[in-house]
Amino acid sequence: MDYLLLPLLSFFVGIVVGLTGIGGASLITPMLIFVFHVPPAIAVSSDVVAATLMKVIGSFKHWQQKTLDPQAVKWLALGSVPGSLLGVVILHLLKQTGEQNLNSILLHLIGAMILLVTVLALLQLLLLTFFPKLQLPELPKFDLKTKQGRILAIGVGAVLGCLVGLTSVASGSMFALALIAFFRLDARKLVGTDISQAAILLFFTSIGHLFLGSVDWSLVLPIWLGSVPGVLIGAKLCKMAPQRPLRFIVYILLMVASLKLVYQA
Repeated sequence: MDYLLLPLLSFFVGIVVGLTGIGGASLITPMLIFVFHVPPAIAVSSDVVAATLMKVIGSFKHWQQKTLDPQAVKWLALGSVPGSLLGVVILHLLKQTGEQNLNSILLHLIGAMILLVTVLALLQLLLLTFFPKLQLPELPKFDLKTKQGRILAIGVGAVLGCLVGLTSVASGSMFALALIAFFRLDARKLVGTDISQAAILLFFTSIGHLFLGSVDWSLVLPIWLGSVPGVLIGAKLCKMAPQRPLRFIVYILLMVASLKLVYQA
């Protein structure tokens, strides 16, 4: 294990997360698996715990800058937290089938999740960029002032939270898509809301993974060392950096990582 390379790469991941709200687990988990040869089960649990501090600090920075929507954070988290804990329980049950079997299952799940999120996000980005006047059918907007809107927000949070609990992936990416599709957040508040919701989700998910006993603190601490200053710098730059070019680059990186995961699995 190269303990100088891990915090260095985590630093750049932290900057990406602070800037765009995406790419945390989707980049760190494949990095641990392919660059540092960490077993998938250990990589998932360690990444969840490591990403929690990064997201909490990033969300606090965005809260200070008032670049988040507290209501969207609240109602999504009410669904995503129990959903993620359900995902951790499912992961625990899968673990009983044997470590080798679990690693194979996780490789498929992680790869498929990253690929799905990336394809959807990239398609949306390309359509908005090259066909800005194209009138696509819109999904219903969640009105959080109504009971129905709150229930729908909780439901979406629960489904996505379960997937995060299983794979550690998409706490930022998948929720970013949901925030765009169902909440119509402007770009200024999208990143902060995404990171803040993910911070709450990952806090409780990490507790579940700690009980699984598959967290490797020799991985978590170097990731914290690099990602924490990185996410602070990224959050500071978020207000001035062009989002679309950054997201396009991140999506291409995620596509490559996901295809390699699916192929290896």
